[in-house]
Amino acid sequence: MTQCEIPRESLGFLLNDATRAIRRQFEARAAELGLTSAQWRLLVHLMRNGAMPQARLADLLEIEPISVSRLVDRMQEAGWVTRSPDSNDRRIRIVEVTAKTIAAVAHAKSIADDIYTRAFTGMDPGAHEQLLDLLRQVIANLSAPSSANEA
Repeated sequence: MTQCEIPRESLGFLLNDATRAIRRQFEARAAELGLTSAQWRLLVHLMRNGAMPQARLADLLEIEPISVSRLVDRMQEAGWVTRSPDSNDRRIRIVEVTAKTIAAVAHAKSIADDIYTRAFTGMDPGAHEQLLDLLRQVIANLSAPSSANEA
């Protein structure tokens, strides 16, 4: 059996490690708000897109609908979101932010901004935008249909 050489610092591992480090920092700092990174991500989607069905949130968060349901349950109990039946289809549950969320968003964003500033410490001034541009391009490249898949 031949062993494959596995690179120590592949793109996937570096992105995952960076994401994990950011998430750990955010969760430690946002604990005073009572938010986890998963809850923050859900709130960001709702703030960007407005009220939406739980199923859409599951798609955006890339987690199972039952996991979103449990997450929303906890967030509703804590007063971050409300959930109500859709006026056209009562089987669909619409989730929206509360005044508590709107009041806390500026603080949570400030925490995130501080973490990002710390993450870019010691880098050239243009590195931040360059990295974001490169990551946007990676996302665009991998989001576009592959010609190999079109055949």
